[in-house]
Amino acid sequence: MLNATMERLPNGRRLRVARVGDGPPLVLLHGYPDNLQIWSALAPLLAGHFQVIAFDWPGMGQSEEWPGAVTPVHMADRLLELLEVWGITRATIVGLDMGGQPALAFAARHPSRTQSIVVLNSLVLWDEETSWEIAMLRRFGWNRWILGNLPRPVFERALRTFLPRGTRLPADLRDDLWESFRRPEVRRFIARLCAAYQGTLPKLPELYQKIACPTLLLWAEQDRHFPPIQGERLQRLIPGSVCEVIPGARHWMVWSEADEVARRILVRTPRSCRSE
Repeated sequence: MLNATMERLPNGRRLRVARVGDGPPLVLLHGYPDNLQIWSALAPLLAGHFQVIAFDWPGMGQSEEWPGAVTPVHMADRLLELLEVWGITRATIVGLDMGGQPALAFAARHPSRTQSIVVLNSLVLWDEETSWEIAMLRRFGWNRWILGNLPRPVFERALRTFLPRGTRLPADLRDDLWESFRRPEVRRFIARLCAAYQGTLPKLPELYQKIACPTLLLWAEQDRHFPPIQGERLQRLIPGSVCEVIPGARHWMVWSEADEVARRILVRTPRSCRSE
């Protein structure tokens, strides 16, 4: 588990943050039903080359919600605000699941602040294949009701489908993720997030084509929710990007295959972006 602390930001809101390592900054963006602790296996593996920063998105985990819209573009603007608070002028951004779209939007809109980006297992194209669960939730807009009334089944379904068969999270990690996700205010925020992302997805390819920094797309071969075709098509939209598929991996490969994910990030990250 990462040693996380609560920070009081200039806007008065509290944010849970974890930092490990020393070197150029690398910022980790989680999805749902995650929080910053989903990076607890990967972050220490990158800490020899970066100052790794993981945080709970405002409104998720244990961080307090901010007012305003929550499209991927707005989430990218929140990331920019945090970098300003932390005095970071330029960073490598790594986004998983619903952290992937803000990472891409940030790189497209703020090229001078982006060293490189890594995107993992995200819904990046509105018209591409997903699991039947995701397709149903998107089509019928049932996210708000299901998240509001069935948090435990949603969480347990994630554990079953995000990890390789027979793999279990450690009790402390599982408990931390659940204690965050079970909070009604967090689930209400996630429902807003899903609706905002759904409405914005068709417009995002215009941003993808503007990305000029080194870009690595890492996909799990057996991600049933966002199959590798999402990454493969995204690679064709981002000039010079690289897409790699990790054999046998599932959605939470940043935990279950952390060694392999770290190795590929370090191999593909330009030397100028990390310490040696």
